[in-house]
Amino acid sequence: MTQPSRGIRISDADRERAAARLQQALAEGRITLSELEERLAVVYAARYAADLLPPFADLPGDDVVAVQPATPAPATAGQPLVLRSGMGTLRRSGPWTVPSHIRVQSVMGSVILDFGDTTVPPLVDVALELGAGSARLLLPDGASADVDGMVSGMGTVRSKVSSTPVPGRPHFRVHGRSAMGSVTVRYRYRVAGHRF
Repeated sequence: MTQPSRGIRISDADRERAAARLQQALAEGRITLSELEERLAVVYAARYAADLLPPFADLPGDDVVAVQPATPAPATAGQPLVLRSGMGTLRRSGPWTVPSHIRVQSVMGSVILDFGDTTVPPLVDVALELGAGSARLLLPDGASADVDGMVSGMGTVRSKVSSTPVPGRPHFRVHGRSAMGSVTVRYRYRVAGHRF
């Protein structure tokens, strides 16, 4: 006797999208931190699309658990780079391709974006959606950053660089929401000839 089908199996990317929606619900004040932790446990244990329904039963939105194709469409020019971190650490450093728009989603993980050893466009727009996660932006020397667009609940937002654009130097526009996470924008420290 065959068991009835439970539907479509989900991918890690589907789980991360669901986790990002829960983080957004936390940032909006719809759920508490303890509720976030409980619901994340269900999301990360889910194997089928139907398993993702219970954590969102009392939240608005009808496409919360829409399963995306396994192979994303190719990126087009001007499309933002989307970086997601559930509970781990995501780091970009060294020579990497920096687009003019970056979107970062972190539930409880940490994100480190090091722009010191790569080519940076004149204006970089960084949108942050943080739950209890953290984001650290390490800017190239002489760059400026405007963090006035960040909305913080119980988290912290710190910028150790000038907010006034400098001709010929990159300028970063940092905005978004942080529920309980921290945001730090600074230059890299230099100790004994090394930068970090």
